[in-house]
Amino acid sequence: MTEQPHTSPAPQASEVQLSAGPVEYQDTGGDGPVVVLLHGVAMDGSLWRHVVADLRSDCRCVVPTLPLGGHRRPMKPDADLSVLGVARLVAEFLDALDLADVTLVMSDWGGAQALVADGRDQRIGRLVITSCEAFDNFPPGLPGSNLHTSAKLPGGLKLAFSLLKAKPMRRLPMTWGWMSKRPVPHEVMDAWFRPLWTSKEIRRDLRKYVLGVPPKSELLRWAEKLRDFDRPALVAWAAEDKVMPPEHGRRLAEVLPKGELVEIADSYTLIPEDQPQQLARCIRDFLRSS
Repeated sequence: MTEQPHTSPAPQASEVQLSAGPVEYQDTGGDGPVVVLLHGVAMDGSLWRHVVADLRSDCRCVVPTLPLGGHRRPMKPDADLSVLGVARLVAEFLDALDLADVTLVMSDWGGAQALVADGRDQRIGRLVITSCEAFDNFPPGLPGSNLHTSAKLPGGLKLAFSLLKAKPMRRLPMTWGWMSKRPVPHEVMDAWFRPLWTSKEIRRDLRKYVLGVPPKSELLRWAEKLRDFDRPALVAWAAEDKVMPPEHGRRLAEVLPKGELVEIADSYTLIPEDQPQQLARCIRDFLRSS
């Protein structure tokens, strides 16, 4: 009999009911340090599939799918899905699962500054901030501006994401071309976009987030509050980022009292897609040193 190669079982899929509605998540389980990995707009937890496959032998990886457009179950009609509302939902998620001393890792979504400014960071032992919205870069860059414009127009989000059914459209700078140097596999992107293609309630939820950005003065106040985060923090930024300025990564590392900076070469914003092994190695080294 030919011996089959060993493969790790898939993370357990679960769901938790929060005040805004149901949030799906995957949990690898285990006794290692708890690492919670957060994705950005119009994607789901599968953004982290390669990083989780690398880290799960050492860590308990918990990966929620936030209500940012890639979620399959719509939120309640009155849910607060503004930037601050989603940050509070992350804090509620950590409470609901009773997760403590969490290493919170984020990509694209920049809710760390809102969590800290809102005083909802008690369960966070460490921060890992990869290329994401920061300071007043909300919505971020050319793709963010395009999405914001679409969200303001009646039927705009439906049209914008319908255009992404055409695969060449996905590599335009105003859509996803500047998000990753290497194309995200089409089957992965199809899964990310399908809820937006098929559900007006999911489009409603995304519209709330895209249009729920506070004034720049408030965003900058949130960023300043990161000076109060006195725990270890790693800023891992894409050196060639075209959407999230590399200067923002350097500034974040300076603002965070215990911040350290790693710039990752040969990557755009979505480091979990472009350089997952390098990112996993950075996270593992950070956990060991902190």
